[in-house]
Amino acid sequence: MISSVRYWFLVGLVIAVYIAGMFVTLFENDSAQFAVMAMRMVQENDFTNLFKGTQEYLDKPHMHYWLAALSFKIFGIHDWAYRIPAILATLLGAYSCYGLGKLFYNKDIGKFSALIFMTAQTIVLSNIDVRTDAVLTGFTIFSIWQLVKYIEKGSLWGVVLGAFGAGMAFSTKGQIALLVIGISVLCHLIYTRKWKSLLSWKLILALLVFGLTISPMLYAYYQQFDLHPEKIIRGKSDRSGIFFIFWEQSFERLSGQGHGKNSSDFFFFFHTFLWVFLPWTVLALIAYWRRVKTFIKLRFRYLPQYEFVTLGGITILFFIISFAQFKLPHYMNILIPLYSILSASYLHSLYRFSKNISIKVILGIQYFILSLVFIFALLVCFHFFKFDKIYNYIILIALLGLITYFCLKREAYYMRIITLSVYSSLLLNGVMNTHFYPELLKYQGGSTMAERIKEQKIPVDKVYKVSERFTWSLDFYNRKPVQIVTIDELMTKHEVWVYANDEELELLENKGFHWHEKISVDQFRITRLQLKFLNPHTRQKVLNQMHLVYLD
Repeated sequence: MISSVRYWFLVGLVIAVYIAGMFVTLFENDSAQFAVMAMRMVQENDFTNLFKGTQEYLDKPHMHYWLAALSFKIFGIHDWAYRIPAILATLLGAYSCYGLGKLFYNKDIGKFSALIFMTAQTIVLSNIDVRTDAVLTGFTIFSIWQLVKYIEKGSLWGVVLGAFGAGMAFSTKGQIALLVIGISVLCHLIYTRKWKSLLSWKLILALLVFGLTISPMLYAYYQQFDLHPEKIIRGKSDRSGIFFIFWEQSFERLSGQGHGKNSSDFFFFFHTFLWVFLPWTVLALIAYWRRVKTFIKLRFRYLPQYEFVTLGGITILFFIISFAQFKLPHYMNILIPLYSILSASYLHSLYRFSKNISIKVILGIQYFILSLVFIFALLVCFHFFKFDKIYNYIILIALLGLITYFCLKREAYYMRIITLSVYSSLLLNGVMNTHFYPELLKYQGGSTMAERIKEQKIPVDKVYKVSERFTWSLDFYNRKPVQIVTIDELMTKHEVWVYANDEELELLENKGFHWHEKISVDQFRITRLQLKFLNPHTRQKVLNQMHLVYLD
């Protein structure tokens, strides 16, 4: 369907966008927080205990932090080094989409699945705002692919690698990984009725591999929590890390206990999906509806040319996570591989059966999405944060010229859908990673202050704060967490710097502290954008400031 030259050219451009995002300043809160947690492991040579600042951390298991710490060990403590494991896991996820799509259908669908997965908006975002989800998603779809491969072909390596992938995913975020893997594989077994694959000695080997894979994480939890019942974690003593990861974790998420409730809206993920799977959202929705109609028409009778992993997995898992009382958009990431394979198979069917009317409708929608991306890109470059470097114009003009060429080129409709959809993602995220995010992060007070500290050669061990407010980006870029002191303790210290907001500065002044040197930077919660901030004419009205003062 698509030439190898064009396909690998598009893949190369997507990877280039990923690489461009590697060097952007880390986002607060989660990315910078997790990077600081991994940094502490390396600096203190302690890979057993997890800490969030000064607090012991039970929320998520260790694998993401271990991989980040390993990257720090190899490359040094840098923001780009922190993102390397996420990008590698995403590439593993893309290859797994290819493998599963090829296994179910054919090589072309496998290639499209990988391309759709790599360009889905939430996947691109997960490689710059790196949390645990990139590693989780990559190993989860890898495990599903290998386990389905075992069911279909009896592959020993399939069951071994599938168990290893499940262990890595479970060690990254806990029970959600096993839920997604288990339901997807169960859907395949129910549809194909290949239950005999469960009656094999190979499954005993799989359980052994899974147990060995998760054993380092279990050992670390046991050492930090089970051996210390006196520790108070979230107001409770006698917390077992092993019991937590096997039982309590997901129930806390579903009920909102431990983290609080942030959304009881059952349809939260329905409207979230509209943007997380851009530019492929409409294609995915049509593909899902068509597949539902097909299975109803067939009365779910098994036919070798169909698979039920994607439709069944998406439907059941979407329903389950919608009941959670604590929801965030990136919780959708783990389902993106299934959406990608489903969408690719539908797109291929349009090509195969020459359904020109449907293809034209989808192509028209993709042109509309591209036009919206084009307008947004111009707003970013010429209004929100105006270009100030010549190379920005050169890159933008080159990319727009390339897109215009393919818009005007006469070729098959399905080829236009694929190419223009990928270019929509490239245009949006190329502008975001090379221009929008770097400009936006100038308003993140902690990382900007770290630059000032480095420029003026201020000793980082002389920087303090008078509250327990987290300062993740400042901690990371100083390569040292800001020390917390009380007002009384501060009175006994000399020649120190205090990092504070306006209220804390006023408190110091009321307590009789004086300073002659003060460094101030703008501060805005950059992960909660609003129009008043994006509009340069009203931006100053919503900005706060952070200060660094040298006490007399």
